Amino acid sequence: MPTRVPSTLNTVLPVAAETVTATAATAKRRNGPNPTETADAAAGLDAAELRAEVIAWFADAGRDLPWRHSECSPWGVLVSEVMLQQTPVKRVLPHWEEWMQRWPTPADLAAEPSGEAVRAWSGLGYPRRALRLHACAQEIVEVHGGKVPADHEELRALPGIGEYTAAAVASFAFGIPATVVDTNIRRVEARAVTGNALPEKSYTRAEAVLAHDLMPNTTTIQGIDEANRWNAASMELGALVCKARTPLCEQCPVQHRCAWIKAGRPAPHYTPKGQAWEGTDRQVRGAMMAVLRGAEAPVAAELLRGVGHVETDIAELAALRHLKADAEQRERCLAGLLKDGLAAQTDAGVTLPA
Repeated sequence: MPTRVPSTLNTVLPVAAETVTATAATAKRRNGPNPTETADAAAGLDAAELRAEVIAWFADAGRDLPWRHSECSPWGVLVSEVMLQQTPVKRVLPHWEEWMQRWPTPADLAAEPSGEAVRAWSGLGYPRRALRLHACAQEIVEVHGGKVPADHEELRALPGIGEYTAAAVASFAFGIPATVVDTNIRRVEARAVTGNALPEKSYTRAEAVLAHDLMPNTTTIQGIDEANRWNAASMELGALVCKARTPLCEQCPVQHRCAWIKAGRPAPHYTPKGQAWEGTDRQVRGAMMAVLRGAEAPVAAELLRGVGHVETDIAELAALRHLKADAEQRERCLAGLLKDGLAAQTDAGVTLPA
């Protein structure tokens, strides 16, 4: 499988064995007592062997995704990372391919109205990401000469780019060994190292210390290569094997050293709350956005608010009107779309932003 993880090496080289010994003391100094005892669980772990086993698994089992190919541009990597936030790969893949065909460079996207980015985002959810990505493209053109910056701080300063995305782009697009930590990586490290079924509800300082201490020494070419491969491999392990609800422990390359398995696979120390959809503002806003995306002309605000009885053969409008949303909720949702810049009010009606 061609990989987007830059490397001067054709194989994963053996590295000197190392042990994470200082994590417990460091975590206690920085974060105080931690109920999950993340740092204490990490003490004595052979991080080099853990990394080597996961990286070897990834070389055989990693998915062949286009943004991992060596010919993929840094822009393609950045677009994939934004799309993959809270959205599964199977939904992202066709959108990413269409997006890259239409807007292969930041300049191509920046030249289009932001509404076109929102229109093309249909089906991915959380459409404000489309606006941020459009603003990001504009800044890359205006400030960075149309090239995605490699520097972590410059990446972090781009619109809509947080700590995770900046680290991921630095590592996967440029081979800069930043410590990448997403939900999948947090879950792998929670189970393999701390023995918890799930990571904490929100990212803790102790988890950040653990993630940092599990990284290899990056003062050598071999260490840099290993760090970038570890970032990709541990993320993939969490996505394919170490799943949140149905972990496939029998397929895991580190099951023999997993602290959670050794502890008897205890239940999570909290109950995750799923996101509701039916009857929520998100559902109503999504239905309104579907109407605007499909419309060839501005849409009367009264139609979005559901005012009056209207016979329509427009599927999106019919779906919006069939929602069990009262006038107050519809008004709130429309006002929210206008405030967020996902819709624009004109004399002729409501449209996607220009």
